[in-house]
Amino acid sequence: MLEPSQVLLVEDDASFADLTVVEIEAHAGEFAVRRAATLAAALRAIREAPVDAVLLDLGLPDSDGLSTLSAIQRALPRNVPVVVLTARDDMTTARNAMQAGAQDYLVKGRADEDDLIRSLRYAIERSSVQGRLLEAEEALRVSEARLRQAQKMEAVGRLAGGIAHDFNNVLTAIFGYADLLMDSLDLLDPRRADAAEIKRAAERAAGLTRQLLAFSRKQVMQPRLVNLNTVVHEMGGMLRRVVGERIALRLDLDQGLGHVTADPGQLEQVIANLGVNARDAMPDGGTLTIATANVNAPGVAGAEDALPPGGPLVALTVSDTGTGMDEHVLAHLFEPFFTTKELGRGTGLGLATVYGIVRQSGGQIQVASRPGEGSTFTVYFPRVEADPRAASTTALPEPSPGGTETVLVVEDEAAVRHLCCRVLRAKGYRVLEAPHAEAALALVAAMAEPIHLLVTDMVMPGMGGPALAAQLVATRPTLRVLYITGYALEAIEQGGDVAGADGLLQKPFSADQLARTVRELLGATR
Repeated sequence: MLEPSQVLLVEDDASFADLTVVEIEAHAGEFAVRRAATLAAALRAIREAPVDAVLLDLGLPDSDGLSTLSAIQRALPRNVPVVVLTARDDMTTARNAMQAGAQDYLVKGRADEDDLIRSLRYAIERSSVQGRLLEAEEALRVSEARLRQAQKMEAVGRLAGGIAHDFNNVLTAIFGYADLLMDSLDLLDPRRADAAEIKRAAERAAGLTRQLLAFSRKQVMQPRLVNLNTVVHEMGGMLRRVVGERIALRLDLDQGLGHVTADPGQLEQVIANLGVNARDAMPDGGTLTIATANVNAPGVAGAEDALPPGGPLVALTVSDTGTGMDEHVLAHLFEPFFTTKELGRGTGLGLATVYGIVRQSGGQIQVASRPGEGSTFTVYFPRVEADPRAASTTALPEPSPGGTETVLVVEDEAAVRHLCCRVLRAKGYRVLEAPHAEAALALVAAMAEPIHLLVTDMVMPGMGGPALAAQLVATRPTLRVLYITGYALEAIEQGGDVAGADGLLQKPFSADQLARTVRELLGATR
């Protein structure tokens, strides 16, 4: 059964009010009437309980004319109709009242019971339709805004991915030629330290490209054994630049911290996003604290739904002394596109990305915050034991082996192509090279000798690496294929089949990585 519509009758003439209530309540179950004799009493009644419509006399003891209508409208929620019921039989007043937003204008003595009930029904029904229409329009507006935001983020992501891809080509050349330079120098030559510094700088730059690729969602997770203290230390300089001089950065790291299995690049993204979130919560400065600790699952509230029961954990805590958050914000905190920042500053994706990475990595994130008391984000990961043999070994790696097979290198970036050819020739291989797929096909067509391995970039002008490999393998079934790529999802975007390849080497890679990967593929059995 439907609830009766709540009608507030604002009328100072008690006799007329009694008669009006009788007429309205004659329609049992459809309307429920409350009364107020003054504007002040009407405003109080509106504050105390919701109303579906107001019957309003414009002449009250404490207010008169259209100012009465304006005061009632300001107090009412949006779309609650006001029907004027007054003794003023004045066309000018009626027109002005309707223009001011009144749903109807009824004159006492001229409007009978049927007119009154019909007007109330129409006003309430129209208000309900308008309310649903406004809700639909608001939902459409929000959807359109989210679509625009998603399109903007995708465009920025594509730009970031493209920049990272091109930058990885440059870094591959830097890594490779630094390796060649170090190999050409005696172990005691002081210039080896210079070459090593070039490699370290390239490794830091490679970390930046990993973050760009993670942002553009073009990086496949590469989990490995990680110590969170190492990740935090390596990000220390970047975090200090991000938070600025007005915020003190304090590290409280457990020196006996256990290891976790996660993608280091994505862990960096988690820490960076939480750091930026903390910075924005402290516009007047404050303290950002990053702490790590070994904990156990029984001591973690709610951990049973995501973490091993009773298992050892590693906790990463990021806390700030900022503005804090209320219950409403906490309830929506990890929703995509939810943001409390002003227009143009927040994407609403930072904490959603953090949540996704943490859960994908087998962890859990918890938040504690109160307005004015700052916020604390705690991320839990299952703790794993490190291989003690890996930590104790200090032996230098064995030189990468070579071979005498024939290798075809296809790469449109000249610096990378020349590097690959030089490294492989130095290892004894017979190397053929081509700047694009069409040149490679022509080269192979003119050869009767076997080609043992194709090393090709994934995406090139014209025909891509997967299409080239498919054509060559069709005529040379024993040919092995190694893709080199700036990001692992290029093959999917180009319609290629990475799974059909024998190997995949992501840029930037070192000369040693290339030589070892080539040898492994050529020596492996199918």
